[in-house]
Amino acid sequence: MTPARIAGHGPIRQIAWLTEDLDGAIAQWCELAGVGPWTVYRNVRMDGDYRGSATSVRIDVGLAYQGEIQIELIAPHGAGPSPYHDAAGRVRTGMHHIAWLVADVASATEAAIAGGFAPVFRAEDGSGATRVAYLEAPENPAMLLELIEATPPIREGFETGIAAARAWDGSDPVTVIDFGT
Repeated sequence: MTPARIAGHGPIRQIAWLTEDLDGAIAQWCELAGVGPWTVYRNVRMDGDYRGSATSVRIDVGLAYQGEIQIELIAPHGAGPSPYHDAAGRVRTGMHHIAWLVADVASATEAAIAGGFAPVFRAEDGSGATRVAYLEAPENPAMLLELIEATPPIREGFETGIAAARAWDGSDPVTVIDFGT
């Protein structure tokens, strides 16, 4: 069987890691790699479908940029089931996924499934600004592939973040937005 492949969505736009200590991970990225500034979104809720069952997950997310690639750090709350936890409910720390921006996440997901990918997680936030799908290649399920719908807020976030990273002088490394308050 020919391995599944996602193609035609342009360059990879995001690389994501899972962590249990978001603040510590951000500090390491700032110190060791010089990446910043970071925007941290606390208490993000994503509702959708995980492996065929309705789910709601809550995460804290840190976003920064290196060139035009978004670095995403995710610290999940709770113990699953979710694409962020293993079967025992532990956070799957380490590299998690790579992502592309797409015009329509639903149609891009269906095309990927038709091409041999298995759906893992489809979700959106309460505002409708963020719509995503995680997929896996059946022969290589260790790393997920994400499709992010390029809604106006997503496109603006990328543009603003890229500009901020280019101009960053190392000061004010973290801005926090908390959806729980």
